[in-house]
Amino acid sequence: MTKKLPTQGSILSDSASILALRSPTSNSSQNVKSTSLGSSLSSNHEYWIHTTTLFNSHTKSFDKNVSLRVNKKTGIIKKVSTSESSSITSLGDNDLDLRGKTILPGFVDAHTHVFLHRVDEAGSPYLNQERDESLISRTIRATTNCRLALLAGYTTYRDLGTEGCYNADISVRDSINRGLIPGPRLFVATEPLASSGSYEIRQENKLGGTEIPRLSDPCDGIEGCRAGVRRRIGAGADVIKIYAEYRRRALRYPASTYKGSEDVQFPPSRNRGEDIFGPREKLRNPNSLLWSQEEMDVMVAEAKRAGVPVASHASSEEAVIMAAKAGVTSVEHGLMPSEKALQVMKEMGTIYVPTLSVVELEANDGGRAIAICKEHARRAWEIGVKLATGCDTGPFPHGENAREMELMVQAGIDVANVLRAATLGGWEACGGELCGQDFGWLGEDWIADLVALDGDLEKDGLEKVIRNVSCVVKDGRMVVEDGKIVGFV
Repeated sequence: MTKKLPTQGSILSDSASILALRSPTSNSSQNVKSTSLGSSLSSNHEYWIHTTTLFNSHTKSFDKNVSLRVNKKTGIIKKVSTSESSSITSLGDNDLDLRGKTILPGFVDAHTHVFLHRVDEAGSPYLNQERDESLISRTIRATTNCRLALLAGYTTYRDLGTEGCYNADISVRDSINRGLIPGPRLFVATEPLASSGSYEIRQENKLGGTEIPRLSDPCDGIEGCRAGVRRRIGAGADVIKIYAEYRRRALRYPASTYKGSEDVQFPPSRNRGEDIFGPREKLRNPNSLLWSQEEMDVMVAEAKRAGVPVASHASSEEAVIMAAKAGVTSVEHGLMPSEKALQVMKEMGTIYVPTLSVVELEANDGGRAIAICKEHARRAWEIGVKLATGCDTGPFPHGENAREMELMVQAGIDVANVLRAATLGGWEACGGELCGQDFGWLGEDWIADLVALDGDLEKDGLEKVIRNVSCVVKDGRMVVEDGKIVGFV
């Protein structure tokens, strides 16, 4: 087993301010250095992590016999060394011996909802949570979801909306940063932005006084949209989430409870073999655009002025193109196949987060939808669109996040590129250098976030090894060992 390393305990709340910002491109010459491991360490503040197989997310290659010298106070990698042999002449008391395992940068899920959990209830499971569960109950569940993320090797979550819990994600984020609860590093959106009358729940008993938490922060018009972005940033959002389109008449309660009756919702839910990839005019409740191009442009411009990335929910060709042209950081879902939309994303440098996992889970069409979406994701990779992995976790089960990588590999995307999407690509989706922290690459002056897998991923393949999590290091401290959270009471 691995040698013991100081565990998580209390994390420095101001660690982000002391991390050096450096692009992987500018560090290419420093990636691996051939130096002796005999150099003296400063007191007990530094230790070595020794590996035999380490994935380099910058070069997209597996490097051999790499050792990392880590400052355990800051969690920063101070030196990267390599040797011709895997043998080590001496092992310090605090050193971490991970030889014989596959070492990857900590995984990033770029599309999550920690306040949602996957359940099988009548009707839409997450709407039941938004309608029925208390904020306290959902917050407790959020802490459980954060633990599941760490156990799966995910050291960073980009959380794109609390789904009815207002700004509670800020408190969860800060509690993790302060070392009060275990969990991945969170980049939170608080509430998403949507136009009035779009992303919200319709409750039939409003006349009777029934109240349901709102799902989005509504804003309209150029100045209203600018103000919406300012509200989210002022509330503490790390990323702005916008809905470029949505089904305006969806999310209605209650669903039919009469046995044998027709669905009483208007419009009826998709339960009669409706083809979501068919002509728009054939859909009973199609997506419709929520903004003008000018409104989207001003939201992105206002976010960029504050150095905040923007993620856009978009599926249709028109919505994806509008979002990409507005300059969003990433497009979420983008399910409708469109070569034109992919080309615009490539030209604009837009990151694509295809969320294949939730499509596979929820599409009840014999596998047709996931086959179409996998082909679309593969095509995006082929033409050079930047990728990040995100499951729409919440509707998709927390802890099963690795499914997104497996589906990307099944789609025909090269394993090294899938691993990059799940690590460095996730950092880029969080804003890259704008996010104030460097993670997703195990290079000098970057954060020591890593996951150690039992098995040889390079030899045996991703699908056989990616879930074999042996230990997880976050911010230079052990947080998972032998399948258990460590360092917390």
